[in-house]
Amino acid sequence: MSGNAGVKGRRVLLLVPPITYRATDFVLAANRLELDIVIGSDGALPLGGNPVVHVDPADPDASGDRLLKSVGPVDAVVAVDADMLPLAARLGAALGLAHNAPDAVAAAADKASQRRLWASTGVSQPGFHVIAADADVSQLLGAARSLGFPCIAKPVSLSASRGVLRVDDEAGLGAAAAEIRAILAASGRKDGEPILLEEYVPGRELSIDGLLSDGALAVTAIFDKPDAPDGPTFEETLLVTPSRLPGPTLAAATRLAERAAQALGLRHGPIHAELRIDERAGEARPVMLELAARSIGGLCSRSLRFPDGMSLEMTILLNALGAPVDAAPPPGAAGVLMLPVERAGVLQGVEGQAEAKAVGGITGLSITIPSGQAVQPLPWGDRYLGFIFAEGNDAAEVETALRAARAKLRVAIA
Repeated sequence: MSGNAGVKGRRVLLLVPPITYRATDFVLAANRLELDIVIGSDGALPLGGNPVVHVDPADPDASGDRLLKSVGPVDAVVAVDADMLPLAARLGAALGLAHNAPDAVAAAADKASQRRLWASTGVSQPGFHVIAADADVSQLLGAARSLGFPCIAKPVSLSASRGVLRVDDEAGLGAAAAEIRAILAASGRKDGEPILLEEYVPGRELSIDGLLSDGALAVTAIFDKPDAPDGPTFEETLLVTPSRLPGPTLAAATRLAERAAQALGLRHGPIHAELRIDERAGEARPVMLELAARSIGGLCSRSLRFPDGMSLEMTILLNALGAPVDAAPPPGAAGVLMLPVERAGVLQGVEGQAEAKAVGGITGLSITIPSGQAVQPLPWGDRYLGFIFAEGNDAAEVETALRAARAKLRVAIA
């Protein structure tokens, strides 16, 4: 399909938080589609020569009035990153555009709400307990014992695996809860946030990205995670597409992701779902771990290509405008390796980049944290050092290239 068929000149409001990986890729996508871009932000600098209209995520009514007075009507509202999703939902409603309900966006951002809604609608997921902030030790222990060890402890509001810990026994339970409380405090979260305890589900892990149109899910990518994390923290590293899981398993996982999104009330736009394949009962049973009302994070979308050279961001913009999207993947395979922060300190540099780029199949390498900046590993940190990208004939070839490139890098942290 022609990338800008039927959308050239249409006006799209991009809501951009002050700090994000994603803004440049969305602006480039909008320019390739020849859209008229309006950028709303509460702190971002001008992007690509486009003026920035001030918006306040805490006051969507005033933000909507300001936008209409300064730039006039728009055809779609797109949140560039998760921080802007609540404002996008409320502005979409106020402007009469296709949008997700604010309650649905809020539910997708709260892991406790997700678990409860999925439980009420029969969506397959791990066993769980929501632990109130004022719960005593006996309540915490009782919940963990009912799930069994190991189990998972996590905050309900943070993302990117921040604060997620595996708890192996009763002795580690109190320490994990205390550490999560400290991470929440350091993140500026309000006192009183509950902690989520979950059953630990062993097995292969995958992520599903897709676009919702009136609740129906069109898959844009399914990534295998060959190095599925099993604790004590849960950093993501290697993602490879297409998945090597059997077709029936992938079909069941896709249906589950669609049901999970619908159970949260999501109807429009991108989703990013995390699942595991539970084989403990002798059959491959997908279970939902988490689902976000956004596309895949960081720079990972740069690993994907679609017909006519479209990017994932272009498909998101077309979807927001109600235009048809051809999300069929091109032949071959692709992947991305996210470089985790391995210890706390000050990043001195990443050596071996030229050698890593020279590995066959590697298509890109981006170090996203400048030298001299303080870095923290999970569960405290919330950033990766960078991203390595690869393409190949099949998933195994891509995985081999990414591992070889990673082996060339030498990260210096003082």
